[in-house]
Amino acid sequence: MKKFKILLYEDMHDVGKVLLSEKAEIFFATSFEEPSLIKEVKEMDGIIIRANGKVSRKLMESAPKLKVIGRHGVGVENIDLEAATEKGIWVVNTPDANDISVAEHFFGLALMLSKMLKKADIALREGRWEVRYQYIGKELHGKTLGILGFGRIGRSVGRIGHKGFDMKVLYYDAIRYEEVEKEIKALKMSLEEVLSQSDYISINLPMLPETKGLLKAREFSLMKPSSYIINLARGPIWDEKALYSALKEGRIAGAASDVYEVEPATKDHPLLQLENFIGTPHMAAHTDEALRRMSLVAEDVIRVLEGKVPVHPVNRPRSR
Repeated sequence: MKKFKILLYEDMHDVGKVLLSEKAEIFFATSFEEPSLIKEVKEMDGIIIRANGKVSRKLMESAPKLKVIGRHGVGVENIDLEAATEKGIWVVNTPDANDISVAEHFFGLALMLSKMLKKADIALREGRWEVRYQYIGKELHGKTLGILGFGRIGRSVGRIGHKGFDMKVLYYDAIRYEEVEKEIKALKMSLEEVLSQSDYISINLPMLPETKGLLKAREFSLMKPSSYIINLARGPIWDEKALYSALKEGRIAGAASDVYEVEPATKDHPLLQLENFIGTPHMAAHTDEALRRMSLVAEDVIRVLEGKVPVHPVNRPRSR
């Protein structure tokens, strides 16, 4: 039986590759640049993309056999959904795969900021034991947690905050989540209210035209001088220059991010020069458990190629 052909933009967990190899030949992209991808996608039945590269309309037009695009993860801003829908191409993702990993990453960074763990570790390695009297941290327990974007990850952050640290949970979202409000006593508020009342703020918004540049100098000025803000969504949601100024001038206590306006971020990135900022290289979802679950996008990719309806569709493509 002839096998399907699937192009992986990047490698993924062996669990997903084993599933694919039972029904398909696996090919790996040699570059994320469009001219190279266009050459490599011509005979492909499916594509699996992670955070890097794009699946553009032009690329789809170069792939006459393409029936499905799998997103290893959640966000699909690097896939032209309109073009895929028009061309009868399914787009599928793994919406539940990385909620816990990303939510845990938030609290890891929140604890590092509020307990001054990075500064303390550096000081200890330098033999400065006396900093134990200078670096006075803050407890998360009982503080107010503000969540911008109350989707799956945002709700996971809220549950951990409320149940693990007895935090009061506020959220900003276009949708109301009444069941979760009852479960963790969360309160839906305006953006301004969440920013001004929260001690810790988690950014979990999707990357959309209306969320790009949502947080600028005005929004940072609404925050408490003692508050912290952490971005695990997408870099362009906040204005990095405005954030830098707020941190440099001490108008907010600290910030952390896993994502940047331009990726990969370079070692001389302005934010990385600040003591009250902590950065990680877009790795919040990179736990063994989450990578395993995200690789299971292979199941829906094969399902579509076999003429079945996917379990986790992002679009509803037109019939070919």
